[in-house]
Amino acid sequence: MRVAIVGASGNIGFHLVRELAADPRVEEIVAIARRPPPGPRRGKVRWLALDISRPGAFGELEKAFRGCASVVHLAWLIQPERAAVVTAATNVAGSERVFAAALATGVPTLVYASSVGTYRPRESDRPVGENWPTTGIETSPYSVQKATVERLLDSLEGDHPGIRVARLRPAIVLSAAAAQSQARYFLGPLVPPGLLRRLGAGEGRLPAVPAVRGLTFQLVHSRDAAAAFAAAATSAQARGAYNIAANPPITPETLPDMLGGRGVALSPALVRAVIGAAYRTRLAPISPGWIDLARGVPIMDTGRAHRELDWVPAVETSTVLREWLVGVSTGRGEETPVLRGAAGWLDHARGARRALSGRGGGGI
Repeated sequence: MRVAIVGASGNIGFHLVRELAADPRVEEIVAIARRPPPGPRRGKVRWLALDISRPGAFGELEKAFRGCASVVHLAWLIQPERAAVVTAATNVAGSERVFAAALATGVPTLVYASSVGTYRPRESDRPVGENWPTTGIETSPYSVQKATVERLLDSLEGDHPGIRVARLRPAIVLSAAAAQSQARYFLGPLVPPGLLRRLGAGEGRLPAVPAVRGLTFQLVHSRDAAAAFAAAATSAQARGAYNIAANPPITPETLPDMLGGRGVALSPALVRAVIGAAYRTRLAPISPGWIDLARGVPIMDTGRAHRELDWVPAVETSTVLREWLVGVSTGRGEETPVLRGAAGWLDHARGARRALSGRGGGGI
């Protein structure tokens, strides 16, 4: 079995390459990334440098997909959020090229990395299944683009019922390996490095932990997410949507306990205003739409993934969060350009500032 991974150098892709390489059924992995790691071919893995935002990428994708049993599409550009035309060139137009190339080469299985962010805002904290509407959250460019790509898949499935399409919708995907890149793209210089360093090292109890009212969300470790994608890519039966998340969800009441501090209730309106001011003055790389997204997305029921993919997360929520903080505080990263660690917080801040005006992001 040959499997192609688009966005193989990123948060999920890095672990998915390892997961599939360990599967004896997989003979070759075509690992596609805009910035692949240096070095020769390693075992089953053949790296290919390819930017799917380029119109000419279609022909290169066709060549890469020939003979593949599955294509896993993970590539997604987070920054620059201020330039939606740039992110859409990869996220929407690039996804169209991946899907079209998979159809043109007769690939029987297409697995797409959607997101909890594609869902309509929740109406309660009751977990929802995969039939919850995927109309997104209109103030979040990320959510709008995720929902747009889901509509592309709807059309593809309707016009080409012979291809098996699985769309996985992970919660927030974290790991120590991705912590450096996520700090650059999301936090920028707003959060003091000493605070995160103390959290990551587990040094006593913090005097206060922000607890935003109504902020209830789920996490999943990158390795666990990769295991779900591997199961969907190698299964002969997986089809449709699958929610992917660890338990328990994080709430304003449980977050302070996880981080060892006293919770300080914050108004969502205040947090949104602060983020908005920081975004407008270019102190923060993310817009208030991310707050709307975090507060709006539903809690997901992952029962279908358990039943049909035989998927159970190995890492619980508090461990995912702690490992991520360790990754931020220690400068740990991985060998791919997207996940490479930085020497210190000044590097994080500089990287975030570059992302505000330039091109940032990578595979999910």
